[in-house]
Amino acid sequence: MVSLTPHSRMMPRYSRLSFWRIGAIGLCVVMLTPLIGLMALSVANTSDLWEHLLRTVIPYQIGITLALTVGVALVTAIIGTLTAWLTTFYQFPGRRILGWALILPLALPSYIGAYSYGDLLDYAGPIYPLWQSVFSALSYPQFKSLGGAIFLLGVVLYPYVYISARASFLQQSTGLIENARLLGLAPYQCFFRIALPMARPAILLGVLMAVMECLNDIGAVEYLGVQTLTMGVYTTWINRGSLPGAAQLSLLLLGFVIMLVLIEYSIRKTGTFQSARLRNRKIKAFALSPSRQILALMICLIPVIVGFIIPVGQLMARANWAEFSVQAGVTSLSLASAAALITTLSGLFLAYRRRSAIPEGKDYLARVSTLGYAIPGTVLAIGLLAISGVLSELSDGRLIIAGGLVGLILAYVIRFLALAFGTLDDGFDRLPRAFDYAARVLGRSRGGVFFSVHYALIRAPFMAAFILVFVDAMKELPATLILRPFGIETLATTVYGYASLEQIEHAAGPALVIIAIGLLPIILLLRMMERGR
Repeated sequence: MVSLTPHSRMMPRYSRLSFWRIGAIGLCVVMLTPLIGLMALSVANTSDLWEHLLRTVIPYQIGITLALTVGVALVTAIIGTLTAWLTTFYQFPGRRILGWALILPLALPSYIGAYSYGDLLDYAGPIYPLWQSVFSALSYPQFKSLGGAIFLLGVVLYPYVYISARASFLQQSTGLIENARLLGLAPYQCFFRIALPMARPAILLGVLMAVMECLNDIGAVEYLGVQTLTMGVYTTWINRGSLPGAAQLSLLLLGFVIMLVLIEYSIRKTGTFQSARLRNRKIKAFALSPSRQILALMICLIPVIVGFIIPVGQLMARANWAEFSVQAGVTSLSLASAAALITTLSGLFLAYRRRSAIPEGKDYLARVSTLGYAIPGTVLAIGLLAISGVLSELSDGRLIIAGGLVGLILAYVIRFLALAFGTLDDGFDRLPRAFDYAARVLGRSRGGVFFSVHYALIRAPFMAAFILVFVDAMKELPATLILRPFGIETLATTVYGYASLEQIEHAAGPALVIIAIGLLPIILLLRMMERGR
């Protein structure tokens, strides 16, 4: 006898070629377009260039990329996990304020942080004379180096780990920690034996996201003189004039990203420790001596100062608003708004399709459609350029995607669809399925259930997804640099252009606007954390 769940009895199976399935397949095709373009372009004969790159460039860039990713992973893991543990389980002055202040570096794009620190630590900056007067016997450390890149990206990207780790710590069972203390374990032993193993999947996810952002970066690493694979893709196309060579390097970089994802997945799969139940009461913070309270305060305060207050303060001190381009601001707002609306609607389509799927199960089409976030912006842009070239040849130059704003918006949609889908999918999961069953029993169609039930209930996640995509599109630099039409400038490219000319005072104004807009998801995230608490 076949047992039927209430869901399968009340809601009919949908046809394999329904509107929802055709739409999801169409989104998959669009999302895979850059990869298809890369593979098609990479078969071109570039033996001479490739031989030169293999002999002189690629081994060095692979080594630098590995060193950078390992360094950033270690820095973000240590800072993010330690600060999350302290703000969750210890009582010290300023703990509540630092709990949200530690997220602030997320509003600072890495390339803006690099320009700010480069100006501050330059030989003509205020730090060098102070160093000479105090440490005259020691050589002045070079910020424009691999070590400088690891430091900068680490202090800017650690909030990815902090948010994931703190969410995991907050969800852990209070009883486990209390029982461990009764058995004589010190607080640091509770951390290493209980809290850290249970939070390991969340920490690994945060580290992976930080490393993905590191591999996507082009502005900071170029300014700091660090030759990563991402820079190799960009310079192969811009300086060497070889789009096929850039496509081949893009596939190599994409393989590197896939390897990181597989490593993270295999580590999580080998052993995942979770509490059997969520905490059912408020966590009782550990008491600290006055000296250790000061130490905890300093440990949590330093990342905020270094990752946000110092670079933003330097920009505010140097800003010259006379050269601020209003047109660049309008262009950024228009592009980001259009991309956010299209991306959020696409994410809503995928999330609701998964919500209303019969039978319930894994939606592989949604997974494929949201792979774009793992593709660095440079790789994405090269793939779209390849497709644009093919379409241009087939249409005798009448159809060009990547040479216009359509190609740029398409790149934003592909790259940030995962953000919109994840936010909306989580929003749907929080709604009881009894609402769906009742609407179906009353005769509502699949689309009718959405408009009569979910439309009003999903507005908050929809706005959250829109804001997240909007802000990320405002900050996106690699894809914008490659795909923007000639003569079109955004705030991000304006900052990049001025900084490349060492005109930090002119770059500071648009940089501060980007940071101010970047605070929107921080405020949204804080409200969500408070609601969850």
